[in-house]
Order: sequence, then C-alpha cells, then structure tokens
Amino acid sequence: MSNAPKTLEGWYCLNDFRKIKWEIWNEISVQLRREILEELLEVCKQWKVVEDEKTGSHAIFQILGHKADFLFMFLRPNLEELAQAELAINKTRFAKFTTQSTSYVSVVELTNYLPEGKDPYSDTKIRERLYPQIPKTNNICFYPMNKLRIGNDNWYMLTPDERNQMMKSHRIIGRSYNGKVRQIILSSVGLDDYEWGVALFADDPIDFKKLIYEMRFDEVSARFAEFGTFYIGSYLGEEQLTRLLNL
Repeated sequence: MSNAPKTLEGWYCLNDFRKIKWEIWNEISVQLRREILEELLEVCKQWKVVEDEKTGSHAIFQILGHKADFLFMFLRPNLEELAQAELAINKTRFAKFTTQSTSYVSVVELTNYLPEGKDPYSDTKIRERLYPQIPKTNNICFYPMNKLRIGNDNWYMLTPDERNQMMKSHRIIGRSYNGKVRQIILSSVGLDDYEWGVALFADDPIDFKKLIYEMRFDEVSARFAEFGTFYIGSYLGEEQLTRLLNL
C-alpha cells in the first residue's frame, strides 16, 4: 500500500520568464514603442477581466539580474487556458523584442489533512488557497525544489508520521512570517523538471532571506531539500511597466 499523502489541486500556473532585446527596442521610435506598449496593455486588460471574474489571476514582475527581465505569471483553471495566456503574449508585437529565457509549469497544491468524508473543496479557506489571486506585493521570490531520494535521506521512504512531524516544525517557522510573506505552493511533479515550485510574495525582500535562511536549519530543508534557481523581482503595474520601457 502506498503511503503517499493525499493532495488537493487548484489552478494551473505558468511562470513565463523573458529577456528583452534592449538594443533593438531602443532603436525604434518612441511612437512605435508607445503603440506596442498600448497593445500589450490591452492584452493585460483582458487578463484583468479574468481576474475580476475570479476565474484566474496574473501579474507581471521585473526580474533582477541576468536570468530574465520580465516574469509573466498566470493562474488558470486548465492547461488550455494557460496556453492561451502564453499565446496572447506571443501574438503581440512586444514578443518580437523578447526571448523566453525559461518557463515553469505547475499546479497549486495543498496536502489534504481533513478527516475522511469531509469535502475539502467546500471549505472557503481551502478554496482561497487553491484558487488564489496573485498578491500584488512589491516583490516576488520564485524557486523550484525537490525532496532528496539519496540513501538515508530519502524523503519518500519515511513513514507518514515522520513526514508529518518534520513538516509541523517547518509550518511553525512559516507561520511566524504571517503578515510579512505570502506563499503559493505549486506542484510540478510530472509537469516540469522539479517536484515543486515555491512563489513567495512580500513588500520587504529581506523577509525572503530571513524566512529561507531560518528554514535551512530545519531538518526538512537541511536533510531533504534540493533547490533550483532562485528568481527575485519587483511588481510591475501599468505605470511601472511604462516607465521601465522608457515611455
């Protein structure tokens, strides 16, 4: 018998990371840049309708460093609608000035600890976590991760009680940052290269550092966590996006 914990799945997620070809972008006229931006903002308005209807969510971030310039983050009910959101970008003239440096596909996930017989999807708080609105905080931190499967440090060979006990202390650390950091846990098992993606949102990026550093000393991370590439960025509203593109 498998002792895999039961999970709940919500909206699918696409993190679309892009670099802009600044040398080409800067060569075109201000008027053409303005027209291209207006076209992109029109697409954003369509995404906002989806968000207002609570059938998905989106946000745009400026990524710091060499890994990317932009992150377009989408939450949608299914992969087809996620693909349509990505296609909407690719159909804009703005896309011609960008390259997709990387991407990440996943689905919002929660572990189901509710008693047998209770429908978790009827719980308002659980639904809010499975179908969240992307927080419009100042900053985002995104990274993928695995649980190790090496020798004695094999997460999947532990008993349910052992895993639950370790995760209990992990959750206590996380709760100590309530009000400072919000998170969306994304499962990518069978969907992308790692097993999970973690999206953290905060107004102060130092809270990312403190939370992740503190968790590194917890046994779950110290023994069993394998981390991928970290991305840090700042939220871009319409005004910030316009300013960034020098208009």
